[in-house]
Amino acid sequence: MQKPMTKTQLVAALAEKMGSDKKLAGAALDAIAAVVTREVVAGGAVTLPGLGKVVCRARPQRQVRNPATGKTMTKAADKQVKFSIAKALKDSVNA
Repeated sequence: MQKPMTKTQLVAALAEKMGSDKKLAGAALDAIAAVVTREVVAGGAVTLPGLGKVVCRARPQRQVRNPATGKTMTKAADKQVKFSIAKALKDSVNA
């Protein structure tokens, strides 16, 4: 298994693909991350074409078990960020 691509490597690859410098590619990546974060925090969803969809889902209060003690306790309601992979990406990986 390969090591995951770092942000520096991603910015360099984006700059090469865009035909621009690393500063502009880094700014574009940071802007995309900021927009996705803002939309998901506001309760919306963002579709990244060819990659997937990022959405925030509410989880209700529920009973959980502490694995160390075996004691059952109530966990408060919270939110969870989910990423659904696009069919195009699944198909290209499995091709």
